[in-house]
Amino acid sequence: MERTTCLIGGPAEIQSYRDLPLDELAERTAAAKRRLGDRVIVLGHNYQRDEVIRHADVEGDSLKLSQIAAERSSHEYIVFCGVHFMAETADILSKTGQAVILPDLAAGCSMADMAQIEQVDQAWEQLGRILPVEETVTPVVYVNSAADLKAFCGEHGGITCTSSNARQVIEWAWQRREKILFFPDEHLGRNTANKMGIPREDLLVWDPFQPNGGHSREAIKKARLLLWKGFCSVHQMFQPAHVRYFKEKHPGITIVVHPECHEDVVNLADLSGSTEFIIKTVSAAAPGTVWGVGTELNLVNRLKHRQPDKHVYFLSPTVCQCSTMFRIDAPHLCWAMENLAEGHVVNRISVPDDDKRWARIALQRMLDVS
Repeated sequence: MERTTCLIGGPAEIQSYRDLPLDELAERTAAAKRRLGDRVIVLGHNYQRDEVIRHADVEGDSLKLSQIAAERSSHEYIVFCGVHFMAETADILSKTGQAVILPDLAAGCSMADMAQIEQVDQAWEQLGRILPVEETVTPVVYVNSAADLKAFCGEHGGITCTSSNARQVIEWAWQRREKILFFPDEHLGRNTANKMGIPREDLLVWDPFQPNGGHSREAIKKARLLLWKGFCSVHQMFQPAHVRYFKEKHPGITIVVHPECHEDVVNLADLSGSTEFIIKTVSAAAPGTVWGVGTELNLVNRLKHRQPDKHVYFLSPTVCQCSTMFRIDAPHLCWAMENLAEGHVVNRISVPDDDKRWARIALQRMLDVS
């Protein structure tokens, strides 16, 4: 089949889908999926809204979905219902001949955007004026990042990490060089360091908008873990007061939060871990148990619906959806699927070959460590 590529549907085209009722969108999406058969796989991130997740062949976090896409090389099309960096990772790990589609190109990630390649290059250059950077610093990038940052780490002897293997990756990095530049999420790095018992004086927050990250040459030489000043807007909405409130209102409750939360929240919680950890922990819990969950709202609501024998509460009085993930909706998914069924590849995510090569090296190092 000959492929054509359209960057994004025009406003009028998408609006015609927005005017349709959800039931009709669901029927049309399912019909397009049946027409495509095994040529397509639809991946749904855990934070997706229900109207999208109902069409997913696989649900999971970003790395799990990308790994599954790589394993299932028989599918010609990978429709990734997530955000831009996730689709990039799927493209990095996919096989030749596969096309990765993101239903809405506007679905990004504010945390990933907090570290741009120009800023990382500049930080590396500034560090290089203070110490022999290639011999002393290992760059470690969270998978919630752009492909060019993963490529930067691959090219400079670095590695990627997830929220579930950050400790193993940090240990791996310290076995090779004395310092780590960890980006873009300060809080995952800090919470991991806290669990490892790393002294606070070994940590330094690197502000990319300040010369030398806002620190003296002496402070940089002393620090072992340089944490990029970045954060997840969703997880930073949870506050210590929320944890205290639920513990007072529900004696016996277990609080579980994501390690992208502020350390004050993580320290008060009973458990912290990745999205997959949260899902597995609550799902395996005894009937009748009470849970306060500090992560994205769609995931918590889905847990509550799928675990009716438990009491599951969202750990905030504020609606806390991932606004960029929320851009993937029923109209965009239906539009993308119907175009594929008609032979038109829309919103294809394609990482440049050089970035793909180095990024794959950084990802493979992580997979080997894990």
